[in-house]
Amino acid sequence: MTEVLKTVLSYFLSEECIETYMVFHDFTDGTCFKSLLSKCLGYAIIAGSILVKIPQVLKLIKNKSGEGINLISVLLDLTAITSHMSYNYVKGYPFSAWGDNTFLALQTAAIGALVLFYGGSKGLSLIFCISYTLVVYVLNCGITPINILLVAQAFNIPILLLGKLSQAWTNYKNSSTGQLSAATVFLLFAGSLARIFTSAQETGDSMIIATFCASTFANGVIASQMIYYWNKPEKSKKVKIGKTSTKPISVPKKGKSKKID
Repeated sequence: MTEVLKTVLSYFLSEECIETYMVFHDFTDGTCFKSLLSKCLGYAIIAGSILVKIPQVLKLIKNKSGEGINLISVLLDLTAITSHMSYNYVKGYPFSAWGDNTFLALQTAAIGALVLFYGGSKGLSLIFCISYTLVVYVLNCGITPINILLVAQAFNIPILLLGKLSQAWTNYKNSSTGQLSAATVFLLFAGSLARIFTSAQETGDSMIIATFCASTFANGVIASQMIYYWNKPEKSKKVKIGKTSTKPISVPKKGKSKKID
């Protein structure tokens, strides 16, 4: 039973911390507590990420429309998620520190494909899915040098900000969040906020920490818009009316009708 418990704990704690808890029964150790909290948060985020964008996917399918979804924003978001996932995988960081990106990538790719599909580009939607699969393979199978992934990770912050804030700009122009799912938006904000702590604890990589700080800010902007536009009606669309003739229409004057015998 003790061995089974140690095996389970090994997914959450280092050997030193397992010894601290199991042998010395020191449950007040601050370092081990932070490590345990980080692991628990990491796995909780991964569990949540399995479904985090599903409400958005279902909303698109239900309405058969991608109205209000900025495709450029989706593609930039997918680029940032994919490069972050590949960088962490190749660097050998713990799965608990980045595993959620795997599920976020799949769901974001699905959103991009659906926006194209319902936008009338069914063929382009299929090409997009095939192309993205090939890109993921090339980035993670060892073909791509680590230096390339490092540069890609460095560009993640501007890409991420540009993607998220372009969606925020679309929301502002429409005075509405369109087909954005509130559940997805708030879960992404909470997840990126928690990832600041887990990244600092498990990787110590300043670039990754900065990326999640930027992500939290951008997700916070969209979450704020979601609250602000919650019950506001969408702007009515202006309909252009063609030019009307200014030529006056002559109306026949009323006169006495001639009597016909």
